[in-house]
Amino acid sequence: MKHVVVGTAGHIDHGKTSLVKALTGTDTDRLPEEKARGITIDLGFAFLEEPDGLTIEIVDVPGHERFVKNMLAGVGGIDLALLVIAADEGVMPQTREHLAICQLLRIKTGLVALTKTDMAEPDWIELVREDVARLLEGTFLHACPIVPVSSKTGEGLTELRAALVTLGREVPPKATDQTARLPIDRVFTVKGFGTVVTGTLTAGRIAVDERVEVYPRGLSSRVRGLQVHGHAVARAQAGQRTAVNLQGVDRAAIERGDVLAPPGALLPTLLLDATLELLEDAPRPLRTRDRVRFHVGTQEVMARVLLVGQMELPQGRTTYGRFRLEKPIVALPGDRYVIRTYSPIVTIGGGTLLDVAPPRFKRKAPALLAHLEVLEKGSPAQVLEEHLKQAGAAGLRLADLPARTPVGPDRLRGLLEALQQSGAVVAVDREWYIQRDASDRLREETLALLETFHRENPLRGGISREELRSRAGNAQERVFSQLLSVLEAEGVVRSERDQVRLGAHAIRLSPEQQHVVDGIEAEFRRAGAAPPSPEEALGRSGIKGTEKHELFHLLVADGRLVRVKESLYFHAEALHGIQDKLVAHLREKKEIGPADMKDLLGVSRKYAIPLMEYFDAQRVTVRQGERRVLRGG
Repeated sequence: MKHVVVGTAGHIDHGKTSLVKALTGTDTDRLPEEKARGITIDLGFAFLEEPDGLTIEIVDVPGHERFVKNMLAGVGGIDLALLVIAADEGVMPQTREHLAICQLLRIKTGLVALTKTDMAEPDWIELVREDVARLLEGTFLHACPIVPVSSKTGEGLTELRAALVTLGREVPPKATDQTARLPIDRVFTVKGFGTVVTGTLTAGRIAVDERVEVYPRGLSSRVRGLQVHGHAVARAQAGQRTAVNLQGVDRAAIERGDVLAPPGALLPTLLLDATLELLEDAPRPLRTRDRVRFHVGTQEVMARVLLVGQMELPQGRTTYGRFRLEKPIVALPGDRYVIRTYSPIVTIGGGTLLDVAPPRFKRKAPALLAHLEVLEKGSPAQVLEEHLKQAGAAGLRLADLPARTPVGPDRLRGLLEALQQSGAVVAVDREWYIQRDASDRLREETLALLETFHRENPLRGGISREELRSRAGNAQERVFSQLLSVLEAEGVVRSERDQVRLGAHAIRLSPEQQHVVDGIEAEFRRAGAAPPSPEEALGRSGIKGTEKHELFHLLVADGRLVRVKESLYFHAEALHGIQDKLVAHLREKKEIGPADMKDLLGVSRKYAIPLMEYFDAQRVTVRQGERRVLRGG
């Protein structure tokens, strides 16, 4: 079964709703105000079913200029445009605006219904037809069928339906292997069932009992039920107008503009990069930092536009733009959008989204232009590699990539595997990836940092792993761990006790330095449970310094001295002996207090208290009030 979505377009009171009713038997004006005023204010929906399984779903949009934002919410997912022009009035302002919007959204095909032919003479109808043909020159509706029709008499309805069916059969099928997305255009409550949202499923599939998320609100839910054309179904697919009954979500928590998709599939954003086209009939050039109304899918937010590489965009020209949004939205690269002026409200342009999580660039930087050109014109593989390139040493997580690419999960994995095989991308593991050049730069920078560290600190055994990672551009943890594993396997580096060094590095002490180190170690060994301060030990060796002195630090890095607290160090052998005494005491006496510790070791509180806290931290003892007991018994 094939589903095609048709959206009406055209000026107010040109007969769009009457035409839909004449074609389908459905009155799409559902609001009391619409009935009373005789105009369409919000979206209406109807459908036609053909014997061969083709279903044509019609979205009837409002024509009044005050309700164009509602019109925009309805045309985002349509396949065909049905431009409705009244024969007795001809082309009017909203005719032109709706046509421009359809053009900006890159709707590929459609037709024109010349309505109210019963109210115009044949010669006038022919003049209007010629005027319409001139309007359509250079647009996606150039040379499209123009069908005269009267909803009142029924004249031309058969021909119009046949033209719709012909065009509908030519629409290519929607991709069902992509991430499911349903931009919400209606929210209501059904008694006994709860919250129901509707929209056109623009991609993928959705099924009963599946977990879903309402974006950008982060609301989690389960699909309780699905309907397509009023019939309960177990599964809906791309292209279908779908009603979704959500479990556990209050109607007041959702509104038009939200998007339904699998959990974690989309990325709420306040910043977007895009191509930008300014219409020829825009009232004035677009200037950087202009405030505009930004429409994508069923969403509308206010935004500031930042033009790339220029301060002003003349009418009829194109460029790249960055949009700073005033509220978060969700979208995917490849989505079309429309912008309208803040006041007075006029449609002025639009384009294609390129990046929903753009990297930081200076607006005038040539690198930004080159980056955006790859996103606009590159193949899916080139675009994916470009995202990884911009991520640098951080790499990208596989789970984050679907939200930044328009391809489905299976194709995404295939692209990553192909890039791996070509050597362009390195897999840290099956969940994290980094571009080859970025990986090579990280390797070179890490080795250069180690060489510099050893040159500046010849008496240090190595640099802490975390400090090295921080200096190397704060590389992502998984990426950095994988790099160190590779370098260790190659014998290029060595890691010991969270210290990293070059494999060829060795500490070489002069005879004088070795004498100092041996003397300090011997003093701490002799001191046992009452060691000197680092300053005292260094001073007795003729050196003025603190625990940060490189010779003292050498003993700590080697594990010969152990830090118990700031400026308090014990020889490792002495500390083991103290622990043995403490454990033996606790096994016999069951507990120990500060006074007992002083007596046990023959030391003052200066040493006893820090030692008790140290053994707590080492999980040897457990504190109970002012006393300690042996952990685990």
